[in-house]
Amino acid sequence: MSIYKSQAGKEKSIALYDKQLSKLNMPFSDIYVKTSFGKTHLVEIGNKTGKPLLVFHGGNATTAYNLLMCQFLLKDFHIYAVDTIGHPGKSDEVCLSHKGYHYGKWASEVIDKIGYDSIACLGGSFGGGILAKLMCVAPSKIDKAVLIVPAGISNAVPVSSMAMLIPLLQYRITKQEKYLVKTALYMALREEVLDEDTMDILKDSFDNVKIKAAMPTNIEKKRLSNYCSPTLIIAGERDCLFPARKVLYRAGKMISDCQTVELKESGHMHILPQKEKERIVAFLRKD
Repeated sequence: MSIYKSQAGKEKSIALYDKQLSKLNMPFSDIYVKTSFGKTHLVEIGNKTGKPLLVFHGGNATTAYNLLMCQFLLKDFHIYAVDTIGHPGKSDEVCLSHKGYHYGKWASEVIDKIGYDSIACLGGSFGGGILAKLMCVAPSKIDKAVLIVPAGISNAVPVSSMAMLIPLLQYRITKQEKYLVKTALYMALREEVLDEDTMDILKDSFDNVKIKAAMPTNIEKKRLSNYCSPTLIIAGERDCLFPARKVLYRAGKMISDCQTVELKESGHMHILPQKEKERIVAFLRKD
């Protein structure tokens, strides 16, 4: 079953993917690997002499959009940006369960297939949930981990999601961008977060993709008993999906070598401050 609403919708989504990837103005390589869950696509980009870094994107978004948001990493790191299987992009349209640890097993296989015994990893939102599952399934394959507004640590019941339904329905009926903005503001809080690329990916998701609301479920503490890699977790104070006070508290209790950062007054969708970009680069580069 396709993850897109139509073949035309799929073509529009892939066209946006290619357009956003081209905005990086950097050479890149397409890599396809076979896993037991299905064929998986990665974009290899960045500094080929830098430290390898495997990057997981957010749900119902794409690697191309995620790389635009993570341009600060391209100078220092040899990046493998993976298209999450069953999500928009160029991997197989095979939907894995958000429950259990299937995503962790898939991520572990991807690391094997690109030729690494272990690698530094970064994941945001849904991608952070995938990384959390990987921490449980194959802890030795992670050199370091950065999780940004992550699922899978302490997911909240999003009270605002019901309120989002009204402007979302208005957008679907009218296709007027003002209703798309109103929908997004429940997660973004401020309009300056909603730049052109973000609005394009949101429009693509709502127009062309069968939205997946379910996020990777919370990992179990007992499954982290063998995980000891340095970990940095960044969460938004006003994130309606994964609030910082819950995420950072539970992460500190579960992960032995864990640094935590709270983004003050930030929602789930956010603009990462320059100070935090520098923190991430320094954390990943440190031996």
